[in-house]
Amino acid sequence: MQIVGMTRHGSALLAATALLGSVHEARADEAQPPATFQLGGYAEGFYQWNFGRPSNGITHYRGFDNRHNTFTLSNVALSASWDMERIVGLVALQVGHTPSTYYLAEPALAGASGTNATSAELWKYVQQAYAGYRFDIGRGLLVQAGLFLSPIGPEGMAVRDNWNFSRSNLFFGLPFYHTGARVTYPLSDAWALTLACYNGWNSVVDNNEEKSLGAQVTYTRPDKLALSLLYFTGVERPRGAPEGRAWRHLVDAHATVHPTDRLSFIAHLNGGTEPNRFGTSAWIAGALYARVRVSDKLYLAARGDAFHERVPSNGNGEGAAAAIFWPVSWVASGTATADFRPHERASFRLEYRHDHAAGNMYFGGAVPGNGVDAPFVPNRPAQDTVTLGATTWF
Repeated sequence: MQIVGMTRHGSALLAATALLGSVHEARADEAQPPATFQLGGYAEGFYQWNFGRPSNGITHYRGFDNRHNTFTLSNVALSASWDMERIVGLVALQVGHTPSTYYLAEPALAGASGTNATSAELWKYVQQAYAGYRFDIGRGLLVQAGLFLSPIGPEGMAVRDNWNFSRSNLFFGLPFYHTGARVTYPLSDAWALTLACYNGWNSVVDNNEEKSLGAQVTYTRPDKLALSLLYFTGVERPRGAPEGRAWRHLVDAHATVHPTDRLSFIAHLNGGTEPNRFGTSAWIAGALYARVRVSDKLYLAARGDAFHERVPSNGNGEGAAAAIFWPVSWVASGTATADFRPHERASFRLEYRHDHAAGNMYFGGAVPGNGVDAPFVPNRPAQDTVTLGATTWF
């Protein structure tokens, strides 16, 4: 069973694939598929060496592999999923180093005498949780509601679903999860359409009055080709933000190609705009991946990514918009990974990564600040790391 930690966009693709695979079963004139209930889980850990030897022990802006010179239990996740009599659902729980980063951007909203407050601390042990119903309409209409992994991008929450141990700058910068409702319909045996309404980016509980909308088209030929085109729009700034009621627009496209049974490629492109009171915030980002299967137990992978962000200022003394992603104008990284799999449910990875940015965004040597009453001050424009990671799953 391999449900927990599916690729980040996988929750949507899983729904589409499940629908495509059950088109005939979903028709009224044919028998329903047998009921299923499955358990799954994984554990991940790593040791990392940062060649900058930051005194605070932090490998900055790296998502989940962000600690220097320490053994780290990254994540332990358990899930249960069910599909019976058209009723579907999934609950995935997590604990470890990862959940705090996963919910890093979750809004913190105050409570009252008869109402609880809400924040990352309340939700961080839940990776995803949703329920749904498959209606007997055409090829089968799947309606789901709950907390989902984001459909944006090809990388996933679980290391085992990715070609590298670390995630790209695109994965870290773009949202991890959404809460809301979605509808998926298979247009054919290969094509599927998903429409969604969410609270917003990384928001279990909404922090403004507007809802975000998404539309995604996927094409899947197993072991050959997978395509995704997605549009996402909504107001993502909190109530009272200086940028005003700024409507954000995002377009995401990625393709996975397997030209042979040993060679695979992924191309990912993402961009967007946000007109606001200071002008127009905008970004463009891309990543390329390649993987070679050397043997049944050894894979070699490489990834390169770049992410550029434009932050507007109106020039009349009112200042500039707050950056959406980074404290500098661009970031980039290059990664090389060796993936050894002695068992079909175990992976050991050795990885080198170089990060570079337009200005000081990383830590190295004697880092100014103490992280308590004086924030750490980034003092390096680049960082290099070697990571040894391991994961097993069931």
